[in-house]
Amino acid sequence: MEHYLGKRAKEDIVNSYGVTIVPANTTIDGDALELIIKHRVNADTIVLESDEAAPAAAPLEDAEISRSVQHLKELYQSIRLSRKVPIWEIRNEVLPDVMGAAETSDVFQLLEKIKGKDDYTYEHHIGVAALSSLIGRWMNLSEPELSSLTLAALLHDIGKIKVPDELLMKPGKLTEEEMRLVRKHTVYGYELLRETKGINHRIALVALQHHEREGGGGYPFGLKQDKIDPFSSIVAVADVFHAMSSKRPYREPYPFNELLRQMGQEKFGGLNPQVVSVFLRNLSNKLVGQQVRLTDGRAGEVVYVNPNQPEYPLVKTADEGFVDLSREREAGIREITFNE
Repeated sequence: MEHYLGKRAKEDIVNSYGVTIVPANTTIDGDALELIIKHRVNADTIVLESDEAAPAAAPLEDAEISRSVQHLKELYQSIRLSRKVPIWEIRNEVLPDVMGAAETSDVFQLLEKIKGKDDYTYEHHIGVAALSSLIGRWMNLSEPELSSLTLAALLHDIGKIKVPDELLMKPGKLTEEEMRLVRKHTVYGYELLRETKGINHRIALVALQHHEREGGGGYPFGLKQDKIDPFSSIVAVADVFHAMSSKRPYREPYPFNELLRQMGQEKFGGLNPQVVSVFLRNLSNKLVGQQVRLTDGRAGEVVYVNPNQPEYPLVKTADEGFVDLSREREAGIREITFNE
């Protein structure tokens, strides 16, 4: 009966006397499975949500993301020359594609498609916007708020048009003076957006505040939680996750389990804990059933996730049965894998 682990009961699971052993909508963990076995529940009476055929989600096409990246790149190049933001074009020609991509039911396919690989600067804008839109939906924002948030995320790094490319793409560590220049992109972006007609002030604030941190350790002003706009907090989480999951000039992407671990740690004095919790909880809920490759090369399927330690799930491998990553800490999930 181990194949029930991680699946959700569609109806109450009852014993032969009609007593409910596992309530409907419960995700079956080790304790629930033990009860099912102990009460000798007839397997034919167990109805799981996954037993019903679900309509396949439409695959997210690479072209949809690539088109947005290329279009935004062209628009940003025009901004470098004119110092004017073509907000109508961005709002009407880029924003709908990004918000549409974030509506996919296959979150891990989305995360894979938006990773920065070749043209990081512009892939980062699109990736952060898609992630921000995703988080905003999970936080039940209204459609107008969601649209403003996603637009703000698309423009969060716009101030970097005034930072030399050689600094943005430098493979080694920046000097203190170089870092000071790069950090000015927050103020540059705020000033540019504040002067743009058709943009509300919150969108400009995101450009200014997305590197501020809850404990006051961010920049440019070292603001604390009560002074940071909620949109800025959401974009900050998306910004950090996308940067860590992407290939950079100076490092490879972080393994998936390390991503989850470090994001969780950022809740303490860094990123907004509510936003991080919503993000990690929803990712964790969608991990069960995903095909993964472990850091030691083994392949398997996630069958159970402990909500308190989502980076250490239970994985079923083809050759060795179950691998409990909470006990085998030397291994972890390197990546989510997909069938071609």
